[in-house]
Amino acid sequence: MSEVAEKHAPKFILRVAAWAAHLAGLVVVGVFTYVSPSSSPGGARLQAVTYALACIGVAAWMLADLHRPTTASTRARAALPWSLGLIVVAGSLGGSAGSNGSSMIALSAVALLTSASEFSLLTAVITAALGMLVAEVGGFLFSQGLGTLLGFPVLLFVEVLVGRYRATYRIQAEQARALLEQHERLRAEQRRADVLDERSRIAREIHDVLAHSLGALGIQIQAARAVLTDYGDIDRALETLATAQRMASDGLTETRRAVHALRTDMRPLHEELAAAAREHADRHRVAVHCETIGEPRALSAEATVALVRATQESLVNAAKHAPARPIDIDLQYDEHGIRVTIANDLAESTGADVADESAPVPQTINGGYGLTGMRERLRLLRGTLDAGVHGKRWIVSADLPLEASRTSTVGNTRNQYQQYS
Repeated sequence: MSEVAEKHAPKFILRVAAWAAHLAGLVVVGVFTYVSPSSSPGGARLQAVTYALACIGVAAWMLADLHRPTTASTRARAALPWSLGLIVVAGSLGGSAGSNGSSMIALSAVALLTSASEFSLLTAVITAALGMLVAEVGGFLFSQGLGTLLGFPVLLFVEVLVGRYRATYRIQAEQARALLEQHERLRAEQRRADVLDERSRIAREIHDVLAHSLGALGIQIQAARAVLTDYGDIDRALETLATAQRMASDGLTETRRAVHALRTDMRPLHEELAAAAREHADRHRVAVHCETIGEPRALSAEATVALVRATQESLVNAAKHAPARPIDIDLQYDEHGIRVTIANDLAESTGADVADESAPVPQTINGGYGLTGMRERLRLLRGTLDAGVHGKRWIVSADLPLEASRTSTVGNTRNQYQQYS
């Protein structure tokens, strides 16, 4: 069985059951009509003819309806309004002949209800008008009372109203189903976008970790080489290489954290910055002062990682371009957001004042891409980063607004990433 057939099989079964009920009703009406036909002259013959015409209309209606999922009944579907109109006219005329044949109006009512719900209002009105007209004509010809002359038109009018209500309900249901499907598609697209965002975040994290680790490692190797070539101090060189080895091990650990989507919990920002300051001071034997201003608050993982990585990048940059120069790290909390400032004295070769445009400007460890990466990371959180020479110091300032520092989507995105991985 094809996928289309499987999709429409339940609806087809329901239509078969509905048509079994329709045919049973058709048989009951026929039995009532032939058991006690109209006693008026020509009435019985008229009822026999109109019942036969109604059966033909019902057969055409059933053929078109049961083949609705396929294209095999295109012509039958096109002729369906005429088939329903034939049933309405035949049932109204036969019912107007009187006696038990009046039950034929039930066939008209069911057909008109379907016409009003399946087709346009104009089609339903025309069909109902024809049914009312033949019912009135037959009622006068066979001298029927007010029950036929007024009751039949009222019944047909009510069926038009009910059919239009059904049509409105069906349209609203189809629109709701379409909106639900569109919502599901949008959710799927959002999940895919979140997965791509998570992958980009992990890739950016790996890049920043490697840039920080390899940059610091390169500085240590250069220092060991300088100790050996300039001073011949093997012990100090070995100590420097041991430090480089520890840094390589720490870099691998940080990279594993990034690969595992930062599943480990991070410490509060002020503790992370203090740890980074101590680590940098121990590695490079330089004074690093870290100060927190304001009341520390809980931050999202993205905000903490962005500010820690910006600080680490700035520390490595200072070690490369201004070795042995003291460094100040200021973390400030206020009502507007968070600011981290990393400042270091310039080396002798870059110790010009900001007004001296000929003075060389320090670059990041990878030719400027570190600053770009920091800006991109902070921009994703609606933050900013400024870096430049101020007086005799190189200053990097990272700012995050309060709303961005509190927003966290890591958990939801990580779950979606695991679902699509």
